[in-house]
Amino acid sequence: MELTPETVAAEREWVRGRAEVVVPLINRVRTDLEELFDADVETVSEDRYREEVDLVFADGDVAVNVAALVGLLRELDVQGDYPGFVVDEVLGRELAGTIGGDQPLRLLGEATFHYADLIHPADTDLLTGAEGDEAADPTGDDDHGAAGLDDLDAALAAGFQTRLPGWGWTDRPSPFDVPRDGD
Repeated sequence: MELTPETVAAEREWVRGRAEVVVPLINRVRTDLEELFDADVETVSEDRYREEVDLVFADGDVAVNVAALVGLLRELDVQGDYPGFVVDEVLGRELAGTIGGDQPLRLLGEATFHYADLIHPADTDLLTGAEGDEAADPTGDDDHGAAGLDDLDAALAAGFQTRLPGWGWTDRPSPFDVPRDGD
């Protein structure tokens, strides 16, 4: 794998193009967590997801790492699949955390990845996009059957749902903020 500004830009377009798959998973995760934590959580639109993808990729230091992890998961396949289970999980968790941001959001993204990975649809057409669906894969690569693709979708959903607004506790100052001297 060689990462260049052009390949990072291509991965950004691929991630933006996954909105049809990732956004419903984001909203499913949010609905489930809303019930578990008795909270009101806003849903996410495809446009808002794409805006946030652009923000993630606007930070080159983050973008190159996200692009590398996306590229690895898109291409990852292991004969018999099970031996690759651990590497799928490691890469997916790392991608979700990287997208999630700084602590504590990074940890929440990582933790949410495992939940999203369990609940995402098993329908391979939904995971890979219907045959001929350019929105699912604007690069034209054939990702059907790649072992890492389901973990990739779960990681994108977990990371973006974590960093996007809509959670009450992230929309207000922390009660633990300590004022600076002189404030």
